[in-house]
Amino acid sequence: MTKSELVEAIAARAELSKSRAEMVVNCVFDAMTEALRNHEGVEIRGFGSLKARSHKSYKGRNPRTGRSVEVPSKLRPFFKVGKELKELVNDSRALGEIIEGGSDK
Repeated sequence: MTKSELVEAIAARAELSKSRAEMVVNCVFDAMTEALRNHEGVEIRGFGSLKARSHKSYKGRNPRTGRSVEVPSKLRPFFKVGKELKELVNDSRALGEIIEGGSDK
């Protein structure tokens, strides 16, 4: 699902205009981004949690020149799926296999 598809889904479910739904989506994303920038976690019960993990600096290599370069330390977002979402996804996958009559192995 893309951001525009998310906006359309929210607009339809909440009976909002697309511009209003887009504003809601942008506000949620902005709040989550700001929290991660401030080294705060974002937890949505049943869905999952986002945290900014710190990665130390290290020596890397430029693949073109082969020269050694210093890669600075950085923060990277990390998502951990919630138990309820994991179960919903797994249950729907099993249901799909039953309906389709096979597995994806």
